[in-house]
Amino acid sequence: MDVEGDNRDGLYSKYRATLVSYAVPFVGSREEAEEIVQEAFAKLLPDSLKGVKSPIAYLHTMVRNLAINRRRRQRYEIEQATVHAPEWIQPLKMPSPEQQAVINDQVRLLAAALESYPDQTRIIIEMHRFDGYTLQEIAARLDMSVTSVHRILSSAIADLAKRLSGGRK
Repeated sequence: MDVEGDNRDGLYSKYRATLVSYAVPFVGSREEAEEIVQEAFAKLLPDSLKGVKSPIAYLHTMVRNLAINRRRRQRYEIEQATVHAPEWIQPLKMPSPEQQAVINDQVRLLAAALESYPDQTRIIIEMHRFDGYTLQEIAARLDMSVTSVHRILSSAIADLAKRLSGGRK
C-alpha cells in the first residue's frame, strides 16, 4: 500500500504502542522508548513515506536506528566523562584484602630491615628513597664523598631487595 499525503498523525496513533514495545529492549525503559518513538515521528518528513509499501517496517527501522544511536552516544558520554574526569573524582583503586595483606607484610619487612642497618646507612636510604635527595645532596649533608654514598646505597638497596623477595631474612 502506498502512503499518499501526510498521514503521520494517523500512523502515530496506529503504531505508537507497537513501536514503543519494540524500542524498550533497545533502550531499557518505557520512558526512553516513548522518547525514541516521538523522535522518530518528529524526524519523519511527509515525503519520506511516499512509495513505501510497509510504513511499519520503515518506522521499525527508524526506531531501531535511533535507539542504537542513543545507546552508543550514552556509552561514549560515560566513557568520556570517566576518561577526562579530574583525578579527584576518579574512583579509588583500592587493593583487595589479599593485596593489602601482602603490602602490609612488605612494609613490616622493610621497616624491620631499615631498623637493622647502621644509622648512617638507614639515613642515606631514607634521604634518597623517601625524601628524594640526590646522591650529591646526601653527600654534602652527611659530609661524605658521592662515591661512598653511592656504594652504601647500592649495597643496602641490593640487600633490601633480597630481604623483600624472601631470599634472606
